[in-house]
Amino acid sequence: MVPAITVEDPLTLPAVQADPGLRFRRVERIVDAIQTYEGEGFPVRRPFPGLERTVADPFILLDQMGEVQYGVGEAKGAPDHPHRGFETVTYMIDGEFVHRDSTGGGGVIANGDTQWMTAGAGIVHSEMPPDRLIRSGGLFHGVQLWVNLPAAQKWSPPRYQDIAAKSVTLVRSHDGGALVRVIAGDLAGHPGPGVTQTPITYAHVTLLPGSRLELPWRPDFNALVYALGGAGRARRSDRGSSRCSAPARRSGSTAGRARTNAAGTSMCCSSAGGQSASRSCSTDHSS
Repeated sequence: MVPAITVEDPLTLPAVQADPGLRFRRVERIVDAIQTYEGEGFPVRRPFPGLERTVADPFILLDQMGEVQYGVGEAKGAPDHPHRGFETVTYMIDGEFVHRDSTGGGGVIANGDTQWMTAGAGIVHSEMPPDRLIRSGGLFHGVQLWVNLPAAQKWSPPRYQDIAAKSVTLVRSHDGGALVRVIAGDLAGHPGPGVTQTPITYAHVTLLPGSRLELPWRPDFNALVYALGGAGRARRSDRGSSRCSAPARRSGSTAGRARTNAAGTSMCCSSAGGQSASRSCSTDHSS
């Protein structure tokens, strides 16, 4: 896995670090994603729905699309289908998706881009592979997150945000071994470009072997950490740790801690937290 948004020297980026003395909340649970198919039959891994609403709120669904290497003629998509009352956030790590909708909108989401679609009162749209991917085959990998809308916005007109890869905010861990791509919300004073209706933070993190990452996290936010690739260990406060391999999901924290073993492989994860009942968690990842 080689994410589209990278940087040659992470040490040139601003560093984020949890302040000394912050409490690391314990992990509440680790959940394995199920593997299923969407649309015309493209593979997805889905850790929720299936969790209690209080655990996942304000998030409704998370799909890891791929990672799959399509052969010639194999690429598949999702033809016209409706949405209402929430937002779909499509982040393409590698590859391309073509979006069309009932308002006449559309465009290509490619290689690190994000499309933030607020369905509001209702919309019909499609997400399909481009012709060149069908003709030639290629890598396809992305994440789609569904975010619930507040009651006052559920009947609002549909709207879009096209977030180009180059506009994503990049920060690093103190040791430079973890690259954090802030897509939306605020992380330690570093805002992402996405404008949210529901208060959330959304980021994509890559941890190299031997790296350590400690992030401050809003105490009024829950948090989900979904392992896109690699393996890790989640520390359960004073009760040891639990091992998980991608794909997996972990609850988040006032401060979150991640670490990889020097002899291991890198780990990629998608991190999201939103305003809901406070979830307590402390995490330590290794791979």
